[in-house]
Amino acid sequence: MRLSVIIPVGKKDASWKELLPDLELLSAEDEVIFVATGLQGQKIAVKGPKVLVVGSEEGRAKQLNAGARAAKHEALWFLHCDSRFTLEAVDGLRCSVQHRPDALHFFDLKFLRDGPALMRITELGVWIRSRILRLPFGDQGFCLSRDAFNRLGGFEEGAPYGEDHLLVWKAHQEGVEVRPVGGVLSTSARKYRKGWARTTGKHLELTLRQAIPELRRLLEKRR
Repeated sequence: MRLSVIIPVGKKDASWKELLPDLELLSAEDEVIFVATGLQGQKIAVKGPKVLVVGSEEGRAKQLNAGARAAKHEALWFLHCDSRFTLEAVDGLRCSVQHRPDALHFFDLKFLRDGPALMRITELGVWIRSRILRLPFGDQGFCLSRDAFNRLGGFEEGAPYGEDHLLVWKAHQEGVEVRPVGGVLSTSARKYRKGWARTTGKHLELTLRQAIPELRRLLEKRR
């Protein structure tokens, strides 16, 4: 099974360079698509998979959708620039997608040691949110088929934030299974350096603001 790995790159974001060694764990039959406004024409050397650089309007949702349109393979794997993964994670993803090709697949999340010690509490919260409530976020490496992605309408480009969160709610509303791979992705905890409690509280506030109306839509569909 071949993967199209889609990575949005923000302005002045160079963290994608640290991801390159992990991308070499992919197969030569896979492809990697960087979507950005500032990388056009730049050649990115990665041993193994084919690498494309695609231009897009600013905005993560627009970048993710542009990457999906450019993808050649059926399985779309959306990664953040600061994601880190192992060969075991890739193998686990392939198995999970082959077993449930119509599901939205996600990884468990571990934080790199570049943030406060309280990130271990955040990891537990992420596990509860994603495993029990089935509400993973985009830094957990969503992977789904092109057919399922199109069925959900892609990422919502008009959303001011949380396009990944909204996609998961669409999956629940449309009966698309939200399934854990069982493997782990690592990600940076740098944004928590400004204050763990303040950052966590802000994330929770924004999540609830989006989740409440989406839950109402889900309950209405199930009546």
